[in-house]
Amino acid sequence: MRKALRWLLALTVLIGTLSTAGAATAAQPEATGSGASADMDIKDRLLAIPGMSLIQEKPYTGYRFFVLNYTQPIDHRNPSKGTFQQRITVLHKDTARPTVFYTGGYNVSTNPSRREPTQIVDGNQVSMEYRFFTPSRPAPADWSKLDIWQAASDQHRIFEALKPIYTQKWISTGGSKGGMTATYYERFYPRDMDGVVAYVAPNDVVNDEDSAYDRFFAGVGTKECRDKLNAVQREALVRREPLEKKYEQYAADNGYTFTTIGGLDRAYEAVVLDYVWGFWQYSLLRDCDSIPADAAHATDDAIWDSVDSISGFSAYADQGLETYTPYYYQAGTQLGAPTIHFPYIEKKYIKYGYQPPRNFVPRSIPMKFQPWAMRDVDTWVRHHAHHMLFVYGQNDPWGAERFRLGAGARDAYVFTAPGLNHGANVAGLVADEKALATARILQWAGVASTAVQSNPSAAKPLAKFDAKLDVRDVEREPALRP
Repeated sequence: MRKALRWLLALTVLIGTLSTAGAATAAQPEATGSGASADMDIKDRLLAIPGMSLIQEKPYTGYRFFVLNYTQPIDHRNPSKGTFQQRITVLHKDTARPTVFYTGGYNVSTNPSRREPTQIVDGNQVSMEYRFFTPSRPAPADWSKLDIWQAASDQHRIFEALKPIYTQKWISTGGSKGGMTATYYERFYPRDMDGVVAYVAPNDVVNDEDSAYDRFFAGVGTKECRDKLNAVQREALVRREPLEKKYEQYAADNGYTFTTIGGLDRAYEAVVLDYVWGFWQYSLLRDCDSIPADAAHATDDAIWDSVDSISGFSAYADQGLETYTPYYYQAGTQLGAPTIHFPYIEKKYIKYGYQPPRNFVPRSIPMKFQPWAMRDVDTWVRHHAHHMLFVYGQNDPWGAERFRLGAGARDAYVFTAPGLNHGANVAGLVADEKALATARILQWAGVASTAVQSNPSAAKPLAKFDAKLDVRDVEREPALRP
């Protein structure tokens, strides 16, 4: 592996020399100078875009940060069918810098933040709220217009609107569902972006074949940790009766209802069955110390608290599901959803197993699965991936089914961060891969220095670490969501 990486590092020297001979002189322009006049009136320039309106501007040293609405067609195939307001944010540094286009695939944060590629290239960042996540939802909502092509077309229109202002290179990025979104965007609009950095992006090509997840859980971490987690999960089902009484009181105290999933019993089992998955998605091996060591003799409160801290007993209540209806709709129509088995739990304790996304979406919303959607994207990535980087965490369950590259891929990479979870990033890669990934991002963004072009191992982020902009926990979504 190291020999292969050294070969790739050497190859990037030649690629960089041939493809961006002028990048060295253009790299790292100052935030003042050529961009200074644009900084003074950037708000006016943004608001001059047809369909763009200001929600709020928030100050942040060294940047301008705008929360905006952008008018989008409900149906990009038939724009006359109406419009809705889609929320975006712009973290503006300088129009002479590259721009990173980010989406998490869910709601957008309205506070200034900077994703890893934005820090690496020291650029601007445009962030998009995914369609149908409120308030970016058409009214009335025609759910048939929530699909990966429509969402990619949202990004395409935003890019086309902003490109005349941010004229330098663009990199798209996202984590988890956002990594999936960045990949789908590239598949449908491969000429928009100059590079793609997709973090921990699941790739469920065949929805009914999920054995990769069972193999993952049979070997992740250590046997000691797996045994502790499995024992707590099993014990929560063995003690179903007393713990469901506790759940009833918990629901009454918080005003939770369970109409969508079909009752408290179904919700309880769904939360418990998420427990082991949730641990590996959001925790590290060292966190096994917090798991009850002797589940069979632990108190009911200890079992409850462990499950609640990892899975969250509010997740499958109507109030917990409502925010994520767009995700579950997409999982049940195009994205697919994992199913795993529990060989260490007797069948008599499991009534429902992993429930399908249909159970988490109100029955008033029709759903029909499209098995060709993910196959199309997977085939495209294998044969056409260009300037794409996929980063996975070794201990993240979502990486069990991942994107892979075929013979047609060019200047594209799949790397795995050892020991990391759903928060895996470039900084967590082994040294050679970290250097190569950073160098390629800089190169794709057009800001690789002469030194980096001649020696990719010298690549480092161009912007200094910012404790407010750059520090974040794993993008945690309650329950089994990427």
